[in-house]
Amino acid sequence: MAENSFDVVAEVDRQEVDNAIRQAAKEVAQRYDFKNTGASIAWSGDDILINANTEERVMAALDVLKTRLVKRSVSLKALQHSDPKPGSRGSYRLDFSLNDTTTTEKAKAMVKQIKASKLKVTPAVQGDQLRISSKSRDALQEAQELLRANDQDLPLRFTNYK
Repeated sequence: MAENSFDVVAEVDRQEVDNAIRQAAKEVAQRYDFKNTGASIAWSGDDILINANTEERVMAALDVLKTRLVKRSVSLKALQHSDPKPGSRGSYRLDFSLNDTTTTEKAKAMVKQIKASKLKVTPAVQGDQLRISSKSRDALQEAQELLRANDQDLPLRFTNYK
């Protein structure tokens, strides 16, 4: 019987994030409650930048962006941001980045979880991903359920299912 396997990666689809940013920026530009607030959402290198004239408008624009990300099936666990900061000319800004890498410590913690569950699967850390293999597809599905339940605050995706 052949070995079945899948990879566990912590990443987000950048194209979906880009689409969500464009939709949110369009919505912010058209909504009446954002008129004359200078609110904008855009890429700033690899980070996302939200500007507005008040802290409340920045947080409202962030809510719009989060709604668009959820509708496009992008995990909000990938967002890392702090509080809005005062910018130039009385405006506020919020910079946030996308966390889409698995650290070796978190990968080892996931391996430990899988081994403690006594599932008949073989986990192996391979760089920035975790490969789980087994002869039984049912055991692989159980491993996926286990990892979804205990996701280590990472936007986990299961890829390369063979």
